[in-house]
Formats: sequence, structure tokens, C-alpha cells
Amino acid sequence: MNIDEKIGKIEPKIKEPSFLENKGLSNEVGYYIFDYDPKYELKVREEVSRLTNKYSSNSSYPFSIVEFDLYEIIIDILNQKGYLEKVFKFEEKKGIKFTTKAIINLLKLNSDKNLIVNYILERTPNNCVVFLTGVGKAYPILRSHNVLNNLHQKLDEVPVVMFFPGKYSGRDLILFNTIEGSNYYRAFPLIHR
Repeated sequence: MNIDEKIGKIEPKIKEPSFLENKGLSNEVGYYIFDYDPKYELKVREEVSRLTNKYSSNSSYPFSIVEFDLYEIIIDILNQKGYLEKVFKFEEKKGIKFTTKAIINLLKLNSDKNLIVNYILERTPNNCVVFLTGVGKAYPILRSHNVLNNLHQKLDEVPVVMFFPGKYSGRDLILFNTIEGSNYYRAFPLIHR
């Protein structure tokens, strides 16, 4: 299936009653991954924007779509805490690896108090579908499996779709089709090939 056909299946899928009832296969919580070749990033962004606008919270549809761009969340949190400019200066002095580690610690990405997960939880209304975007932009600070694993433990009332620029085998996430990630077993492919 080509990318246009795959993108065209997103809207019918998210309107299915079983999807909206937040039941995946075997009645597990509905976490889904829409994987795509990174060269189609702009096409996918365009469709996400179209769907988010169409199903906004003030529409006549029975659900809304809430998009969370993971990169924008990182910037917002750093800005709110007054660290954004400090991070730029820190990177100049210490380098990207050291800065990335410092941001991971600041955002508490490896703990139960994960600030990105809390940010999403605090802004997720009832009767919505959550779209997670910005996975590629947030790398290497944020790894998608980290967000999914932590979010899965706390958010189970609404379906969640991660838009992933790479491959998802149903088991493994491979960012940009080259960077192997940790396994993530709880998500289902949004569109089956």
C-alpha cells in the first residue's frame, strides 16, 4: 500500500466504535502506532493537522482529537522552568551528549514523575483521541518507547496514536528506519499492511 492509501485509512479507523471504545486486540488498552517512511513526514503532518482541525473540541463530532507534539512539549517545559536559554549555553560549553543527559534528568524521563507524561495527562480531555507527534524532532532527548511505556501505565481512558517516522514491526520500533529502539509490545499498528 502506498503512503496516500495508508494515510487515507486513518480517519475511517479512528471513527470505528471499537477504536473509540479504546479497545485494542484482546480488549487491551488502545495504543496504536502509525509508522511511515520518514520521507513522508510533511504529508503525515498535513493529515494530522487536517484531522485535528476537523475534530476539534468545538465540533459536532462525538470525540475530539488532541495533538501533542513531543518536541514542542520539551521546549514548553524548558521554557516554563526558565531553562531554555540555559540549555543553549550549556550545550555550547558541554556538548550535545552531556546536554541531552541533563535534559533527560530535568524532565525526569526515567521516573514515575515524567514531566512529559504529566503534561499530556493534565491536558487530555474525556472523549478524545490523542495524537502523539514530533517523535523524530525530539530524538535523541526523548525515545518513543519511553513515552509509550510511561504513558501506558497512566492513561487508559482514551485511544492514543503515535505517529512514528520509521518502522514498527508490532514489536520493535526503528526510528528513521535505522535507529533500533527498545521493544514495545503493547501498541498495535493503526493500519495493517
